[in-house]
Amino acid sequence: MTVVHFQADADLNQAVVTGALRRQPNLSFQSAYTARLEGKKDPEVLAIAAQDGRVLVTHDRKTMPAEFGEFILTKNSSGVLILSQKLPVSDAIDAILLIWEASTAEEWVNQIMSIPF
Repeated sequence: MTVVHFQADADLNQAVVTGALRRQPNLSFQSAYTARLEGKKDPEVLAIAAQDGRVLVTHDRKTMPAEFGEFILTKNSSGVLILSQKLPVSDAIDAILLIWEASTAEEWVNQIMSIPF
């Protein structure tokens, strides 16, 4: 059983990443800046996250679900977590920490989840 690692998409509110790392310093949550995701298209972002074994955390409800579906037809994904932009930052942090504490990386392979549902 492997711990879940996260990758922030370029559209994710950086306060979510910063706050999650502040509350749980052992969390592996890479910023979009660190991964150089700015300006990259969804398939490339999904490929980078998969290559690094990270669940992609995004606000993109418009294009990411369809791109994810296309991606997993030919490749494995480490998973995608879509957080509503209307979700308070503290609730988004709580969700990420719950996933980190209560699930394994293996459970996220080729899975997509949206919060709220």
